[in-house]
Amino acid sequence: MNEREEFLIWLQRESARAERAMYDGDDGPRRAIWSAEEPVSVLGAWRNATNRAELIEAFEEVSASFSNCTDYTFDLISFDVLGDAAYTVGYERVSTSVDGEPRTFTLRTTQMYRREPDGWRVVHRHADTVV
Repeated sequence: MNEREEFLIWLQRESARAERAMYDGDDGPRRAIWSAEEPVSVLGAWRNATNRAELIEAFEEVSASFSNCTDYTFDLISFDVLGDAAYTVGYERVSTSVDGEPRTFTLRTTQMYRREPDGWRVVHRHADTVV
């Protein structure tokens, strides 16, 4: 298995599981796949963060508004692994409740990853809503 295949397996297992949990109100799994090392950043559909402390605060705040995720899929458009760095571009299609109201939406996402001693970790996320 090559490093691209290994990365895709991690993405489909760990990252997808963490995102689904986030949209179900649990930010713990998402926090676990993010790097504990600076720099980290989010330019989000709901909230921005430019360091680890802001990142944790943003995840807690955003996840508190989500509950009852009934569907999450990530449509991968493009990705690559370049040594200890990787990126993904795709669409997150989500059905969840936001502040108790059922909603379905699509986010256009780009993420950057860094290979760390304990595996792949997210270091940057940009997401915006698709109208």
